[in-house]
Amino acid sequence: MRFIMNITLQIIILSTSTLLAEESTFAKNTTTRPNQLNTTYSNLNSEMIPSLVKSAKYSGSLDFCGSRIPIEIHDVRERLERELLLILWDRAQVILWIKRASQYFPHIDKILKEYGLPLDLKYVAVIESGLRAHAGSNKGAVGTWQFMPGTGKDYGLRLDDNIDARKNLIESTRAACDYFRKLYIRFNSWPLALAAYNMGENGLAREMALQEVYDYYKLYLPLETQRYVLRVIVAREIMEHPAKYGFNFSREDYYPVLNFAQVTVHCPTRIPITLIAKAAKSYFKEIKDLNPEIKGYYLDPGRYSILIPQGMDKIFYQEFSKELSRYQSAASQYQTSPSQKESSISSGQNRNLVQQSNNNRYHIVKNGESLTGIAQSYGLSFDALLRLNNFTSKSVIHPGQRLIVRP
Repeated sequence: MRFIMNITLQIIILSTSTLLAEESTFAKNTTTRPNQLNTTYSNLNSEMIPSLVKSAKYSGSLDFCGSRIPIEIHDVRERLERELLLILWDRAQVILWIKRASQYFPHIDKILKEYGLPLDLKYVAVIESGLRAHAGSNKGAVGTWQFMPGTGKDYGLRLDDNIDARKNLIESTRAACDYFRKLYIRFNSWPLALAAYNMGENGLAREMALQEVYDYYKLYLPLETQRYVLRVIVAREIMEHPAKYGFNFSREDYYPVLNFAQVTVHCPTRIPITLIAKAAKSYFKEIKDLNPEIKGYYLDPGRYSILIPQGMDKIFYQEFSKELSRYQSAASQYQTSPSQKESSISSGQNRNLVQQSNNNRYHIVKNGESLTGIAQSYGLSFDALLRLNNFTSKSVIHPGQRLIVRP
């Protein structure tokens, strides 16, 4: 027992000596290299995130769209700080906002300037959708500016089987500007205009009349609307002063500005999106990403404004004409009636053509076949086959009909 205690005591003494030696070495190094230590501390400090308590403190005045925010009113300040703290809590979301803004804000700013509207309004799109074209709400609002179907149509946005222009950045931004301008003329206040954008102009007007209050910050409104304008203000504050809130970006961290060329496409017949992609020396996904408003895989006959990769407009029309001729030539081979096709296929005629189609992208429907069976034979899901051919679950097929079975 005494032997064990002696060993333990020796270990403690040795450990203490080692720690003292390391402390002496550290002190020696810090005295001989003070500049290096200061540099290390400075780098570490630059990456530190300000505390939430510090971030919530405002000094001086604050305004939005040229309208002063009365933060001296306790209720306003409390609501503002609440939104600031909640948004800062999700730092990943804020980082994505800032990165996406570098892609889309130049285009939004240009349109706001054309309309003579405050540039602060672009932050409405941040709160509405996070600058995501495909964002949607459970109430049916869609797109960067979250237009409801009826409101979108009222402001000139195309909504049909082919196009949902609420997802088009340029067109929906112009529609939003028209709506903002109308709301401002009616309420003569940007905070009230934004509140109306959120809850509806008639609903806001009714609340103002009932309460006999005409100041957004003093109105008792639905909780979502009470938060809405302040969330837009906080988004502007953080995104215009990111370093203040611990978001330190280098030039390489930002996403590049979205660049594109715009072409007008006249479709004489129903054509696949892949035809446009080929004419633009591009691919299906890139065309869909540039034009999120396009539904499905086809465009029906008509006129369309399409975005394509920058610089490809110089060759597009010539290439489109070539691709359209090829497509129409191939389609003409299948323009006989279903009964004629069924007869020729059953009698063995054009069997080579059918086999060639099967090996490529198409399947020629035979008597007795169903969509479910065809999908299974090509390793497709039923829904995938419907999407490829722009069908619904109620669509009927006929012998001799050509179906796309590979994208």
